[in-house]
Amino acid sequence: MKMKVPPALVMLVFGVLMYVLDRFLPVGEFDFFGKHWLMIVLFGLGVSIIVISVIQFLIKKTTTDPLNPNKASKLVTNGIYNYTRNPMYLGMLLFLLAYGLNLGNAFNTLVAAGFVSYMNHFQIKPEEEALKKIFGQEYNIYCKLTRRWF
Repeated sequence: MKMKVPPALVMLVFGVLMYVLDRFLPVGEFDFFGKHWLMIVLFGLGVSIIVISVIQFLIKKTTTDPLNPNKASKLVTNGIYNYTRNPMYLGMLLFLLAYGLNLGNAFNTLVAAGFVSYMNHFQIKPEEEALKKIFGQEYNIYCKLTRRWF
């Protein structure tokens, strides 16, 4: 199955939804000591996770194109992929959580949860089907040993 929407664009759309929710929902505003630092940590973790995962793909000389998982030539299961099967999407989720903290509306966590649900259904499941076809039992074993998100 060929994906139609780039995951980075999906993340941006959910970010816009967070902004709209924050601007027009009159409840849910919050602030707490350390919010700014937590936002920086989440953003930094997101960047680090994405960079590390892309570097691992480049080292293995396999595709980083999320729209064409059929082009995968190697299954990456070490490093950060030992802890999460989808570190790039996890990094995007951390970006959204950091942005939600920046906006300061508690209901934005629901938007972030919506991002996870969307990605599971429309991006990750089709990717998993493609990878099962390519890597077979090796991928099935990897799925049993490593969680989808974290």
